[in-house]
Amino acid sequence: MIWIIIVYLSVALMFYVLLGGADFGAGILEIFSGKTRVDVISKAIAPVWEANHVWLIVVLVILFMGFPPVYSNVMLALHIPMLFLLTGIILRGSSFTFRYYDIKEEKYHNVYTSFFKYSSLFTPLFLGVILGAVILGRITLDMERGFYQVFMHPWLNLFSFSLGLFVVVLFTFLACLYLLGEVRREEDLQLFRKFAHILMGALVVAGLLVFIFAEVDGLHLFRLFLDSPVSIASVVLATLLIPVLLWSISRHHTNLIRVVAGAQTVFVLLGWFMIQYPVLVKISGGDDITVFSAVAPDSTLWQLTLALTLGLLIVIPVLIWLFRVFKFGKAEPDY
Repeated sequence: MIWIIIVYLSVALMFYVLLGGADFGAGILEIFSGKTRVDVISKAIAPVWEANHVWLIVVLVILFMGFPPVYSNVMLALHIPMLFLLTGIILRGSSFTFRYYDIKEEKYHNVYTSFFKYSSLFTPLFLGVILGAVILGRITLDMERGFYQVFMHPWLNLFSFSLGLFVVVLFTFLACLYLLGEVRREEDLQLFRKFAHILMGALVVAGLLVFIFAEVDGLHLFRLFLDSPVSIASVVLATLLIPVLLWSISRHHTNLIRVVAGAQTVFVLLGWFMIQYPVLVKISGGDDITVFSAVAPDSTLWQLTLALTLGLLIVIPVLIWLFRVFKFGKAEPDY
C-alpha cells in the first residue's frame, strides 16, 4: 500500500513541476521579454493555470494524511520560507486574475503586472529553498538551540538558495519551451528560441552550483549521487536528450519539444528522489524521517488510496478535456 501512495505522490509532484512550474516560469519570462509579449503569455496560461495548481493540493494532502511527521516537521521548522512561498502563490494568482480579467486602466494594470512577474520569481525560489532545507539536514525541533538555529539556520544557506535558483531556471526553461507552441509571429519565435538556448546553458550552470554549494555547506551531494546508479542513469538520459531537444527547437516540432522537456524534467526529479531515498527529511542531531518511519497506519493509507483513486478518476479526464479544448483543439491564435 505504501508504494501506491508513493507513486501518487511522485505523479502529483511531477505534474505540478511540469504544469504549475511552467506557469511560474511564464511570469518570469515577462520580466525579460518586454511588454509586447504580455498578451502572448497571458493568453497562453489563462485557461489552465488554476487547474495546474491542483497538483500542489494533491501533494500537500498526501503528505498530511500519508506522512504526517513530514508535514508537521516541515511546516513548523520551515514556516518562514513556507510563509513566503504561500504569500507568493496568493499574490501571483490574485494579481494575474485582476490583470487579465478585470483591470483595464493602464496604471493599475501595470501595478498588477509587476506583482505577477516578481511573485512568479520569488515563489519558485522559496520552493527550491524549502527543498534544499529538507535535503541539507539542518532541520531540528530542539527549541533549546534558539530561534535562529531552529527556524533560520536550516534554510538560510547557500545550498538552499542555489537549489532555489535551479528551480527558478528550470521553471523558466519549461515555460519558454511550451510557449514555442503558442506563438506564431516570427519575431516571437526567434526570441523564445534564443531564450531557450540561454536557459539551457543557465540550467547546467545552476545545477553545478547546487553541487558546489552542497559541498560548501557540508552535504556531500556528489558522493551521494555517485552511490546511486539510478540517479547517474537519470542524468545520463537527460543529457542524451539535449541534442534531440535542440533539433526539435530548430525544426519547431512543438509537441516533441514538450515531450522531451517533460522527459528531462522527470529524469531530474527521479535522480533527486533516488539520492534521498528512503529519507524524506534529514534531521540534525536525530533520526531522519524516512518513508517507512513517517508512514501513516494502514487504515489511513487505505482511505487515502481510495480517495486519491476516485478523485483522479474524476480530475484527470476533466483536465484532459480542458487541455484539449484550450490547447489542442483551438484555432490559430490571433497574436
